[in-house]
Amino acid sequence: MKKLWFVALMLSFQAQAQQVIPLYTGSPIPNQAPNAPTSDEIVEPGKNDGVLRIRNVTKPSITVYKAAKPNGTAVIICPGGGYHILAASHEGSDVAKVLNEAGVTAFVLKYRLPSTENLLVQKETGPLMDAQQAIRIVRSRAKEFGIQPDRIGIMGFSAGGHVAATAGTHFEKPLDASSNVSVRPDFLMLIYPVISMTPELTHQGSHDALLGKDASTERVDAYSNEKQVTRQTPPTFLVHAADDKGVSVNNSIVFFQACQKNDVPVELHVYPKGGHGFGLTNKTTPDQWSDRLKNWLSTLFKN
Repeated sequence: MKKLWFVALMLSFQAQAQQVIPLYTGSPIPNQAPNAPTSDEIVEPGKNDGVLRIRNVTKPSITVYKAAKPNGTAVIICPGGGYHILAASHEGSDVAKVLNEAGVTAFVLKYRLPSTENLLVQKETGPLMDAQQAIRIVRSRAKEFGIQPDRIGIMGFSAGGHVAATAGTHFEKPLDASSNVSVRPDFLMLIYPVISMTPELTHQGSHDALLGKDASTERVDAYSNEKQVTRQTPPTFLVHAADDKGVSVNNSIVFFQACQKNDVPVELHVYPKGGHGFGLTNKTTPDQWSDRLKNWLSTLFKN
């Protein structure tokens, strides 16, 4: 009897386990510094606030969350954390499970952080390179994952929103030119995102981690994604709180305006209150942005 119970427990655990796919095979990993640290990342379980934090990512990957009833849509999720950590639960795995309920296959991206000492040759391209590689893997293996290759979006929270927005505005010149698989996401979902690197709008911690404190105007403009929107930018869904003291709501507003100017389909939801980093649940309102997101997706793909 005990043996049967143990087997059942193991089968249950295996069913719940998620597939983890390394972004790169072989060595060295692209853009990795010659003497880069090789130790595993530091995982902090979040005893006080319940937020799982990951630091020191040296082996970027995507974790697959399969929908029970897939509808062919996929979303790559970029957790935030100011380019210093990854808030891997409330801006990652928790979101993936909600997307699964809507039939969306989700992939949580564990991307390299430019703040990790001696890790990257070129710090500002590390997160974007990993995002592009994630899109490339998901698109090239679409049949395996049961998704459509033209229904692959990218989603990001806070600094992860900057990763996602950069992926949505910098796809015409892939950082890895060796593959002919498109790295253009088919849609963007940006939740209280860092959009701009300009002094009047940016989140200073994200700016300094990605570009350094003394970045040139040229580099600041290149990573101020409101300045990179074109008619080819994917349809975009934005969420922000007006009282966000961490990342100004004007980040979402200027991206919304840039999309409108370029005839890019865009939807913006601004809540009066909520602050920053609320994840799936803005406790100040019964209206939840995840419901608005599901409606937007159903309209986008006419499901």
